[in-house]
Amino acid sequence: MSATVRKNFVFNEEVAMHLEEMAKENGQSMTSFVEEMIEKKYGSKKVSKRLEAFNRSIEIAESIGSGLLKDKSVQSIKEEMDV
Repeated sequence: MSATVRKNFVFNEEVAMHLEEMAKENGQSMTSFVEEMIEKKYGSKKVSKRLEAFNRSIEIAESIGSGLLKDKSVQSIKEEMDV
């Protein structure tokens, strides 16, 4: 069972009404509606961070250049490891 934490938020009246309306439309409590929205937003943020890290690794690999293993084959690398 996961632990729950109580947090109190203060919304202006209009936002509070929107939250209540959207939660009712989705057949959810306001808490579960907010949880779902946060998880969706956080999930897309995680994907963005992973994509940025992947793109940085590509940039680093390209900056090193394709000449790093020039004139090397898989077989020659394996032979060197067997020594």
